[in-house]
Amino acid sequence: MTRKKIVAGNWKMNLDYAEGVSLFSEIVNMVRDEKKGDQIAIICAPFIHLNSLAQLGGETVKIGAQNCHQNESGAYTGETSAKMIKSVGCEYVIIGHSERRQYFAETDELLAEKTVIALQNDLTPLFCIGETLDERNNGSYFDVLKSQLVHGVFGLEAADFSKIVIAYEPVWAIGTGLTASSEQAQEVHAFIRAEITTKYGIDIAEGTSILYGGSCNPKNAAELFAQPDIDGGLIGGASLKSRDFTDIVKTFNS
Repeated sequence: MTRKKIVAGNWKMNLDYAEGVSLFSEIVNMVRDEKKGDQIAIICAPFIHLNSLAQLGGETVKIGAQNCHQNESGAYTGETSAKMIKSVGCEYVIIGHSERRQYFAETDELLAEKTVIALQNDLTPLFCIGETLDERNNGSYFDVLKSQLVHGVFGLEAADFSKIVIAYEPVWAIGTGLTASSEQAQEVHAFIRAEITTKYGIDIAEGTSILYGGSCNPKNAAELFAQPDIDGGLIGGASLKSRDFTDIVKTFNS
């Protein structure tokens, strides 16, 4: 089964409205002119940008949010629902980014609820898992990753699980300049796919896109994406530069 190749940019809490529209316009034009393949390009932007970017992106660059609330609606001041996100033209939403887990104490159980509500609103979750430097160094990272999968998304029925994308984030390589070697990244991606196989079977496992999310840039993208179980990237800092992001997308040019 051919898996979708995906390059998803995560702008995090950067860019005011005018800056975001300007950068996105550059990205759309460059991707439209230079992408030669069926890879999917996505920008996950702050909430203030989503409506405008969805109108600019068309089929060239898809739009995603960086978070959603676990309830459909209600008295949750300052929160944004999956229904709202979908209504402005988004197709994707990041769930469980390491920064949400670390700074906002989001648990696997909460993220499981967010995943369900995203799917109910026809959004594709980009579900993030990953280990810290301590967990990497003490050898517990496979147990950590398995627990995040089991408690976060393995409660889904097979039909729903087949709609999500997994993003592996070695937390120790985010914003630090450190990058997992292609061998380290492949080892973890293969482990994740094996766990999906055990839970849901080979067909769903082989159809699930697993992205690498640890300081991916134009210099290391080709080596990472050449690994058999790495299907693209969740891109942080490089997505804030139109040339860098487009060059990463072009890694998959056929």
